Amino acid sequence: MQLTDSQISSLNDQGFLMLPDLFSSEEVERLRNRLPALFADGHEGNIIERASGEVRTAMGLHLRDTLYAALVRHPRLVEPALQILETPAYVQQVKVNVKAAFSGEVWQWHYDFATHHKEDGVPKPLALNLHVFLDDVSEFNGPLWFIPGSHQPGAHDAFLDTATTSYPLWVVEPSTVATLARQNGMVSATGQKGTGLIFFDTLLHGSPPNMSPWDRAIFSLILNPVSNQATGSKRPEYKHHRDFSAVEALDDNCLME
Repeated sequence: MQLTDSQISSLNDQGFLMLPDLFSSEEVERLRNRLPALFADGHEGNIIERASGEVRTAMGLHLRDTLYAALVRHPRLVEPALQILETPAYVQQVKVNVKAAFSGEVWQWHYDFATHHKEDGVPKPLALNLHVFLDDVSEFNGPLWFIPGSHQPGAHDAFLDTATTSYPLWVVEPSTVATLARQNGMVSATGQKGTGLIFFDTLLHGSPPNMSPWDRAIFSLILNPVSNQATGSKRPEYKHHRDFSAVEALDDNCLME
């Protein structure tokens, strides 16, 4: 699968690109059906929310489940990523971020490269984040919020927030968010299950709590150029994969075999 020139231009300008209907309802159902068992397996990669006890994020799924191991090599994700990066890339991180109905907590304003650089020693902000919506994502159930074009200035100052949620996160100052939002506005990334999403490593994003009666689960794959690999990750394997082999796409039907 290849992106059009128009799609690449939009991605470069806005910092993100939505891909409706990237995966079929049957493919998404197979992926979604694996989650209850993964959430209940006691793996240390399951990060639990303090208040509700619900899974906030389930990490390292490609190391824990064969279907998710296939998804990280799916051509509908790998081929567009390699087209954008124009260089071999490795699987840096795999997870499903969850916002349970009524209780899913906030993700503060941040950009991913802050963590990749400070925690893993990734030299440059070249990685791509590739998402697949495993549920319908609406304005009500905690969609991602983006500040379009906020990737263009590059890395922003960030500090480690260990207090707000159960997941320590390198976040940006509210004043930075306010300035960029006044300049560029804000958008929410919504769409039906099966929607794909690509965004850059320095794009500012976050998401509000889920007060709705609808769950929201989103698969996240981060691919990073092999030439830009981590130089000294402090985090466990399920948070930053240490196999720097170049990812290769599988067959397009790999989720249904």
